[in-house]
Amino acid sequence: MSTSMKPLSGVRVADFTWIGAGSFTTKLLADFGADVIKIESASRLDTLRDGAPFKDGIRGVNRSGYFADRNSSKRSVTIDMKQPAGQALARKLIAQSDVVANNFTPGTMEKFGLGYEAVRAIRDDIVYVSMSMQGSSGPEYKYLGYGLTIGALTAMQYLSGQPDREPAGTGTNFPDHIPNPCHAAFAILAALRHRRRTGQGQYIDIAQTEPMISLLGPAVMQWTANSEVTERRGNQHVAGSPHGVYPCAGEDRWIAISAITLSAWRGLVQVLGLSDLAADVRLLHADARWERRHQIGEAIADATRSWDADELMDTLQAAGVAAGVVRDAAAIVTRDPQLQARHHWVRLQHPEMGESVYNAPAFRMSGAEIGPYSPAPLLGQHTDEVCQDVLGMTKDEIAALTEAGVLR
Repeated sequence: MSTSMKPLSGVRVADFTWIGAGSFTTKLLADFGADVIKIESASRLDTLRDGAPFKDGIRGVNRSGYFADRNSSKRSVTIDMKQPAGQALARKLIAQSDVVANNFTPGTMEKFGLGYEAVRAIRDDIVYVSMSMQGSSGPEYKYLGYGLTIGALTAMQYLSGQPDREPAGTGTNFPDHIPNPCHAAFAILAALRHRRRTGQGQYIDIAQTEPMISLLGPAVMQWTANSEVTERRGNQHVAGSPHGVYPCAGEDRWIAISAITLSAWRGLVQVLGLSDLAADVRLLHADARWERRHQIGEAIADATRSWDADELMDTLQAAGVAAGVVRDAAAIVTRDPQLQARHHWVRLQHPEMGESVYNAPAFRMSGAEIGPYSPAPLLGQHTDEVCQDVLGMTKDEIAALTEAGVLR
């Protein structure tokens, strides 16, 4: 593939990120053609390298599906950053890079002599991205946090779950997957555009708690406007009813249905044969349906139990009712016709895991080829390659640093 066809061709990223949000941020750049060089340590692994699931159930630093999904299209070098010679190599790499990214607790990069001011002295137009939990200032800026704690601190945990149960969260570290990496990648692209126009670099200070606030608009407005705290509603929606997940025929088969408009309500009761509800003229009003949402929900569940989930979805959609089968991972990968038609799943040959499935970016661009271009790298797979091609080192120099444990 011609590099000119890659949207971010020519951009190099010195990637010090690890685990979730940081690695996903730089993956987004890599899958659009940036040369993302992941700086790793053989003695202190990226936690995701030891994170399940593992290919064929066999544990190994190169066999994590979680790590693979977060690190497609990247190159990996292993450098002992505790050694002065390792820090010198990192500085040489930064001098050849456009972006430096990390998601450590504030102060960590400074211990390696790679804080923003030090990096700016190496390359004054650098785009420097720091993605800590609470940012680089404020009374809690040194707090360590992960997706779970970020979700708790920003009310996502509080709002997730059934009304009469404890906060349930989202079942995964949601902040790592969408709001934080997407906001960070957007900021990086804006900074690169700014540099192209002005020649000036940028220090991007991201507090990973803050992008989460963008998800809380209604809850924030409810408090600021009415001094009321929004509580957990499960699958219910304040906009109206019915809105929920209902059982279908078979084991653990479900369908999500939203019929909060009048036309959708009429289509729903007709398809399900809910003649008593259809005849109740009071239920033509949204307020009445909300007040009787539990009774309505039970009636819908009784009716949907006899339906095949996919057949019901098609029938309801044809009647103007928003409905979707609750799919599991196997169905999404192998049987979702829309994802198949858009070629969302990309299969790449991994050196150790064999054929592996990767997500394509969630949008397509005309006139450009987007990744993932290559599978996640083996630990240190590209150390020699990067040292020779990017840093201009000789084989003897590489061998000497390898022998000294700087490259490993």
